[in-house]
Amino acid sequence: MKLHDLKPAEGSRSPRKRVGRGIAAGQGKTAGRGTKGQKARAGGSIPPWFEGGQTPLHQRIPKLRGFKNRFKVDYEVVNIGRIGELALLGAFESGESPGGKTAKAAPVTVNQDILRAVGLVRTLSKPLKVLGHGDIDVALFVVADAFSKSAVAKIEAAGGSVQLLEVPTEPLAALGLESAVSPASKPKAKAEAATPTAPQADETVEAEEPVPPKASKVSKAPKASTSPKSKAETGSAEPAPKKGRAKGKAEGAAAAAASPVADVTPAAVEPTVAATSDAPADEGAADAAADDSPTTEDA
Repeated sequence: MKLHDLKPAEGSRSPRKRVGRGIAAGQGKTAGRGTKGQKARAGGSIPPWFEGGQTPLHQRIPKLRGFKNRFKVDYEVVNIGRIGELALLGAFESGESPGGKTAKAAPVTVNQDILRAVGLVRTLSKPLKVLGHGDIDVALFVVADAFSKSAVAKIEAAGGSVQLLEVPTEPLAALGLESAVSPASKPKAKAEAATPTAPQADETVEAEEPVPPKASKVSKAPKASTSPKSKAETGSAEPAPKKGRAKGKAEGAAAAAASPVADVTPAAVEPTVAATSDAPADEGAADAAADDSPTTEDA
């Protein structure tokens, strides 16, 4: 075997196709472009998105599609299996305690800063979420912004615990300072104002007098005589009371005796009636006397 005997394997190489070199070349005359037309011309290459002049597909489809949630939270994600692997290697161990003994009783604390230091988290600007892919056999105290249910179950099954960081939705007062009126005291003050206070021993409670119902028929009382003459002088005698009337009068007298209001005797009322009845008569007599008296002009 010599160098001039070396040649490529059969079928690995094919000669270049010479087109447009006459009919005898096999690809002569039209050279495989067909007859006439845009594609048969030199420089007649057409881009693949060209559709003959109609609106292309990429222009017919609207530009903005779908929905973008502006309230979506972008988490920095880490799986519990990766945390468990580094925990077995002792990456989270803080070394020896000040007493000189290794702290093995308390579970190791794992937060975003520690995960950033060991390389499991790339940034601290995003909230941390722990997912449940993988297994863990070490008791850890994991602090994060969010946990999946499977991650919480696996951490607690290994003897550890989780702590969820909560972001306050309302502004909080500074530590050591309390507002003048706490919001919890406002409903209490309203409740105290709404509850009626019980009367004390010194205060007297006045009972409201019941209002008598209105009678359907108003009975007219007989008018009292205004003359000063008594019934004895006129000689009129009262009719004998019936049995029903006598019983009603007896009950009324008993109720009047029990009431604290003082009884008013008819003897005390009669002089006032007589005085009122005599007033117009005296005024008329005075006017007549004034008319009969001689005036200075007649004299």
